[in-house]
Amino acid sequence: MKIIKLLILVAVLNLEVFSISAQNIEPNDKIFFKEINGDSLYLHVFKPEISKNPTAAIVLFFGGGWVSGTPKQFYQQSKYLASRGILAISAEYRVKNIHGTSPFESVADAKSAIRWVRQHADELNIDPDKIVASGGSAGGHLAICTALVEGHENANEDLSISSVPNAVVGYNPVFDTTDKGYGSKKVIGRETEISPTHQINRNLPPMLFFHGNEDKTVPYENAIRFTSLMKEAGNECKLVTVEDVGHGFFNGSFFRKGSSDKYFNITMYNTDKFLKKLRFLKGKPTVKSK
Repeated sequence: MKIIKLLILVAVLNLEVFSISAQNIEPNDKIFFKEINGDSLYLHVFKPEISKNPTAAIVLFFGGGWVSGTPKQFYQQSKYLASRGILAISAEYRVKNIHGTSPFESVADAKSAIRWVRQHADELNIDPDKIVASGGSAGGHLAICTALVEGHENANEDLSISSVPNAVVGYNPVFDTTDKGYGSKKVIGRETEISPTHQINRNLPPMLFFHGNEDKTVPYENAIRFTSLMKEAGNECKLVTVEDVGHGFFNGSFFRKGSSDKYFNITMYNTDKFLKKLRFLKGKPTVKSK
C-alpha cells in the first residue's frame, strides 16, 4: 500500500513539474522590428543552442482571423524547434481589435518581419537563404502571402531585401478569401487581392500544410484545391490530412490548457521531417508522430 501511495505521489509531482514548465515557456528575447502609425511590433525570439555556423530561422504568425490573437500561440512550437537547432520566432503583427487594421495591414507586417529577419541575418546568426514562414489559420494565411502575394510592402523599408521566405509551413491556414473560403466580408471589394489560391504562380518556395478534414472554419476543400493548383504550376506542395479534427487542432497544451499534445506532436514531427529534407535541420525529431 505504501508503494502504491509513493508511486501516486511521484506521478503527481511529475505532472506538477510538467505543468509548471509548460506555464513558464518564455522567449529568450523580444526584439523590436517595426513601428508604424505609433504601433511598435516585436519578434518573440527562441534561440537554439550556441552554434558557430549560421542556422535556419522560422517565423511563426498566430491565428485569430486578423482580428485578435497572441504570439504565445506558437511559444510551444518555437521552443521545440529551437531545441532542434533552428532560430524560432513568434511574431507580432497588427490586428483589428488592437490596432483597428484589416488583413491587408497584417500582410504588410508579415512581410516586414521576414525582411527584418533576413536583413539582420548576421546578428541573429542565421542563413538568410534558410528562412521559413509559418503560422496557423489567419497567421498561416500571412505566411503563404509572404511567399506569393506581390505588393503590400512597407515603403519605408529597404525593398532591395526580399520579404519572400525560402519555405512555408501552414497549420489549417486560410487559402481562399472569397466566399468559397474564409474572410470575404473582411476584404469586401478586394476578395482575391490577398487570396493565396488566386495568386499562385511558378517558382514558389516549397510548402507543407496540415488540415483537418472536419474543419468548418476553413473548408478542407480549400486545402485540397490550393495544393492541387500549386502542383499544377510546378511547385512543391504537400498536404497532410488529419482525420476527424476541426479547426485549431494543432494547438499544444501550453496554449490550449487541458488539451493533450497529440496533434502538437504529429504536426511538429512532420514539420521537423520537412525541414530536415530541406537541410534546415539535422538529426531526428524528438517528438513522436503518434
